[in-house]
Amino acid sequence: MEVKGRRKSSNVEDRRGMSAGKIGGGLGGIGIVIAIIFTLLNGGDTGDVLDTVTKSITQNGQTTENYEPTAEEEELAEFISVVLADTEDVWQKVFAENGMTYQNPTLVLFTNSVSSGCGLQNAAVGPFYCPADYKLYIDLSFYKELKTRFKAPGDFAMAYVVAHEVGHHVQTLIGTSQEVHALSGKVSQAQYNEQVKRLELQADYLAGVWAHHVQNKGYLEAGDFEEALSAANAIGDDTLQMEAQGYVVPESFTHGTSEQRMRWFKRGFEFGTLEGGNTFKASDL
Repeated sequence: MEVKGRRKSSNVEDRRGMSAGKIGGGLGGIGIVIAIIFTLLNGGDTGDVLDTVTKSITQNGQTTENYEPTAEEEELAEFISVVLADTEDVWQKVFAENGMTYQNPTLVLFTNSVSSGCGLQNAAVGPFYCPADYKLYIDLSFYKELKTRFKAPGDFAMAYVVAHEVGHHVQTLIGTSQEVHALSGKVSQAQYNEQVKRLELQADYLAGVWAHHVQNKGYLEAGDFEEALSAANAIGDDTLQMEAQGYVVPESFTHGTSEQRMRWFKRGFEFGTLEGGNTFKASDL
């Protein structure tokens, strides 16, 4: 995907290197006092200690140590920022065409763990969207996992992941997510899983809608579409369950099979509209 010289989103919150749930780099109030006393006894400047502590405390209750991202990571962060900007442009246009107003989400970059409106989350959960704060959360190490564990290399594989999470934001804005999650506890677990699966497949469709419009702008490069399909194929419920346990349990699926995920992404890429992605009324997923 071509990104050089293109607009980057301003809605990116960089929390890389921060640790969730700590204060003052792990010092705590007593630790800070001890550090100041030690500095005074050794003729140092207490202002340096206070400055370090102040810089380490964030509005999200997280702290940061000295963090040096690699050149590859910085390049990926810039790429994702351009992808997010593209989602903003596409969904503002699509919403306007449907008489609605799109509200841009924020994308949070983090490492290891993060405090979100949906609670404390570990990087092991993978990229996720939190409807409570309208934010997407991504640990950039997931890109390496896509390439190695899931065998889905290429920048557009990661772009698909971002677009899928933005798809969940779109579903939240139009109320679909709320309708599905309101069923929790009111229907059987198998029935609820079925609705969540359709929600996830619709997010794949919406990622395809985004890719459709990016293609029309001439930003896609040879092989990009195939990279997205490779990623969708790699993270299907059946593929992941076979890899983990050697067999599949269809009634436990919450994201759809590899074939279904690819199919709905391709459908979104073909249609390019909100109307074509009603997975909830589809008799054949």
